[in-house]
Amino acid sequence: MRNLSLAGVFGRLVASLVLVVATFNPSGYSFIHWVAGNFPRLAPLQVVVGIALLGLWMFFLHATWRSLGTVGVVLGLAFLAALVWLFTSWGWFNSASHQALIWVALLMIACLLTFGLSWALVQRRISGQVVVEDERH
Repeated sequence: MRNLSLAGVFGRLVASLVLVVATFNPSGYSFIHWVAGNFPRLAPLQVVVGIALLGLWMFFLHATWRSLGTVGVVLGLAFLAALVWLFTSWGWFNSASHQALIWVALLMIACLLTFGLSWALVQRRISGQVVVEDERH
């Protein structure tokens, strides 16, 4: 995992997509839909899966935030939103289809997480410098 490769970036994208889509998607088969059917009564398995998803979200978000910083995350979100706007203006997406826009938004979130998880390797490849920051808050 020390070197940047297309397979490594693809693996991060797949992991990000699985996390995002497992948490919520408009198909009705997601953790949110599963829990919403029984809420506020939760089965032990739902709690275990929920804690695992929460831990994964914390890991992915923390890694993305530390890698990109606030400005990078905001810039990434703005860029991805502009892409959605561009593709919609080209007629690739029907803005009346809420499900399509939700799927696109989920894909964009996964792409931002992937970029955040890969950025340190990209930066090292471009600059030749290893980023080492060990700030304990």
